[in-house]
Amino acid sequence: MGKATGFLDYERQTGGEISPEKRIENFNDFHEHLPEEQRKIQGARCMDCGVPFCQSGLLIKGMASGCPLNNLIPEWNDMIFHGKMDLALKRLLKTNSFPEFTSRVCPAPCEAACTCGLNDDPVTIKENEWSVIEYGYESGILKANPPEARTGKKIAVIGSGPSGLAAADRLNKRGHSVTVFERHDRVGGLLMYGIPNMKLEKNIVDRKVNIMKEEGVEFLTNKNVGKDVKAEEIMKNYDAVILACGASQPRDIKVPGREAKGIYFAVDFLSGVTKSLLDSNFEDKNYVDVKDKNVLVIGGGDTGNDCVGTSIRLGCKSVVQLEMMPKPPVTRADNNRWPEWPKVLKTDYGQQEAIYKFGSDPRIYETTVTEFIADKNGVLKQVKIAKVERKADKNGFVMAPVAGSEKILDVDVVLIAAGFLGSESYVSKAFKAELNERTNVKTEAGKYSTNVNKLFTAGDMHRGQSLVVWAIREGREAAKEVDKFLMGYTNLN
Repeated sequence: MGKATGFLDYERQTGGEISPEKRIENFNDFHEHLPEEQRKIQGARCMDCGVPFCQSGLLIKGMASGCPLNNLIPEWNDMIFHGKMDLALKRLLKTNSFPEFTSRVCPAPCEAACTCGLNDDPVTIKENEWSVIEYGYESGILKANPPEARTGKKIAVIGSGPSGLAAADRLNKRGHSVTVFERHDRVGGLLMYGIPNMKLEKNIVDRKVNIMKEEGVEFLTNKNVGKDVKAEEIMKNYDAVILACGASQPRDIKVPGREAKGIYFAVDFLSGVTKSLLDSNFEDKNYVDVKDKNVLVIGGGDTGNDCVGTSIRLGCKSVVQLEMMPKPPVTRADNNRWPEWPKVLKTDYGQQEAIYKFGSDPRIYETTVTEFIADKNGVLKQVKIAKVERKADKNGFVMAPVAGSEKILDVDVVLIAAGFLGSESYVSKAFKAELNERTNVKTEAGKYSTNVNKLFTAGDMHRGQSLVVWAIREGREAAKEVDKFLMGYTNLN
């Protein structure tokens, strides 16, 4: 360890953010970064503890504790402190296929499990990771490095989200010939159209994809496998197939008035905005325009927050965000001890911007919609909301409306961000893949092979809606299993 007392000598310092007043004027990345010398100091805060929980990747009470990729965090923190960025980059890439993505969009379970964070502020692991990967690009180290030999094996990856890209990257480096099929017009899946541009600028995705292309990965866009591309042809022409199509079946809100015009799923809203931004800087008008409209977001998670931030940038008149669960505590509860994921109140960028723009937090807790109200033309004009309370039922418990708590809100646009139910069934049906009770593609525990010979799966389509970092891990592990299936052994890590 470079500085044994670093965690005592230095305070946590982050790069900061552009103010809400300025950043809501555009869809650009609003994060700022520390200069090199200050970043070295942040690397010195790493304790190099005997048991580095930050890289454990454990599930505790169903929540991630530490990095699911088992990133060698103490090693490259020490190298940052010593200015050995080339070595830091090598150790980072040993476990993580896409630090350029995770250093921007990951919620950093590594920091939540940081030992330094038990009694003080955790190490700035996520920002340190950003500095290492960006050094790799700026220095010219990160460039195409095609495999020296090919195995003659052909692999099809269906879906170009983080799991599909991770699997394709590893298998291509092994020497297999990989073709990625993407139903949209751009490569990236969730990374391209599910995450707003201000969280992950799309040139960052293109930068990595272009390197993969130079290394020999073939990308076919506008290819909707299971509809305009037959599954039988894929299975016939490739030695192995990986389904990595995500968990893109949104959960609906089935209450009276659902057929009203002006109600959209969050994923459709966000993808439409990003596509229009990229295609024409919004000049084509091919998106849900919420300018001067009252917006209601149903759902309190990351996607709901993205809808809030996006709506504000588009010039909404007001925005309200409903959350069925109670308001979290400001600090850890007694039953939520470190190194568990901290279930505490988080005011994310979208809520920060709503507070600046409208003067108050947009979130209303323990509340749900009980009715959508339309005008005579079927256009949404109001919603009825009600408080909810936890009640036991035969399946455990439900959040039931409280009688007499109803209120009416004036609303022009509703964005449903209530999570996802699993994968879209048409792809799995086309490949005759069995599903489990959660509508995810079924495999044995810890495995990625399906009931169909030479058919594998990975990512959210396999595990359900989750983090980008989990999707990358699944893609890497699926690649190992496919490689062993094809070659009889694997040397992929």
